[in-house]
Amino acid sequence: MQSSIAPVPGTGALERYEPVIGMEVHVQLRTASKMFCGCSTAYDGAAPNSHTCPVCLGLPGALPVINRRAVELVLAAGAAFGAQTPERTRWDRKNYFYPDLPKGYQISQFDLPLAAAGSIAIDTSGGPVTVGITRAHLEEDTARLVHVAGSDGRRVSLVDFNRSGVPLMEIVTEPDLRTAEQARRYAEELQLLLRTIGASDAEMERGQMRVEANVSLRPRGREAFGTKVEVKNMNSFRSVERAITFEIERQAAALDAGGEIVMETRGWSDDRAETYRMRAKETSDDYRYFPEPDLPPLRIDEAWLARIRAALPELPATRRARYRDDLGLRAYDAGVLAADPDATRLFEATLAVRAGLDPTTVANWVTGEYLRVRNAAAAGEALAADPAELAALIALVADGSISRANAKEVFEAHLVTGDGVAAIVAAKGLRQISDADALGEIVDRIVAANPAAVEDIRAGRAQAIGFLVGQVMKETRGQANAAVVQAALRARLANDGAGEGDG
Repeated sequence: MQSSIAPVPGTGALERYEPVIGMEVHVQLRTASKMFCGCSTAYDGAAPNSHTCPVCLGLPGALPVINRRAVELVLAAGAAFGAQTPERTRWDRKNYFYPDLPKGYQISQFDLPLAAAGSIAIDTSGGPVTVGITRAHLEEDTARLVHVAGSDGRRVSLVDFNRSGVPLMEIVTEPDLRTAEQARRYAEELQLLLRTIGASDAEMERGQMRVEANVSLRPRGREAFGTKVEVKNMNSFRSVERAITFEIERQAAALDAGGEIVMETRGWSDDRAETYRMRAKETSDDYRYFPEPDLPPLRIDEAWLARIRAALPELPATRRARYRDDLGLRAYDAGVLAADPDATRLFEATLAVRAGLDPTTVANWVTGEYLRVRNAAAAGEALAADPAELAALIALVADGSISRANAKEVFEAHLVTGDGVAAIVAAKGLRQISDADALGEIVDRIVAANPAAVEDIRAGRAQAIGFLVGQVMKETRGQANAAVVQAALRARLANDGAGEGDG
């Protein structure tokens, strides 16, 4: 039976060969209308071919008009990458004939992209890696092919032009990646960055972010690259890592057997956990690029670009560094917070509403309890995460008014119902008992009811004290202050021992 896990490259293969990986990612931009016409991009769930016009259908005589917002989003992405932007760029026709291109060509950019020579830094298990961004250019998306069985049982392909003409940014890296894990981390970081700046929702399962990898192997110590193979149809980050891992192993096995690697495009099958040949790989010459005659060159005004740069929010890498260096968070917690917009907002707002809160404590509540409840919630269920209420709850735990265990129960109730922390604590009777005198009678009763545990403690098995503390906590429904309970138990047992010695 075919394994569902992609093979891990053997140690011998990786000793002999070095993988060289470059990434190409296509991202649908977050605009209201298409790239060169006014058709709406909100076509999810719409009837096929209902979001179309003569421009995106490529009808004779229809002329394109540039979507300014799409250009701004690519410029913003370039600024986030630290890329260079030319003073003047232009549009090009990329020619190929396929049913999803109604004009027989795609309006794209060739040698003058909107952004070039940038980089993205990623953290991996092997340490930090800087991935060079060769280019980020703007183009129009293709239509979507739907493959179905016809009335006669034969396979047919239908074309839905709703997607045709949606603004698409293509981001191409340098061949700087060396492992499948690095490729996955790059794709994850890119998605987070694009969402942070508002360029795209970048949902892979909805086709808003399509990741392709160029994978080749070269003998260790050799500078020249091997023959690259393009891998497509990776629809999740897990698939990215599995597909590249498989392709590395496939190429290594072929080279070990004396075979040659052919430049081709291969698809990834999640079900079979393997790549498969799709077609011979095209080169830029195959596309016969030439300047788009229906669109003028685009001049990038420096003041316009400066406004876009100034409007960028704090980027994920900067935020992680601030959380680590300024707030003292662990790298893991900083990464979890920076990767989740909801968690970021709750963390920042909670620190802002009450002075003196420990950032690590707040981070633990957000990355632990908040994300646990949110991730378990039903799809579409909104949680009432009030930063002021979380701050109040943390203060109650800090001053001993409520136990940590009961605080978790209170916080979950707040998230689900929206009720205030104080009201939930009162309604559930969860205020912590920290008065030793108030606990004295319960402690006496627990000691009297558990003579075996008492004897274990007197025999030097100190861990038995935990059992007695647990019994008191059980009787008080978790309201007793565990530290006060333990101190009261030790005092009670010490007094008993002193009395016996006097006799």
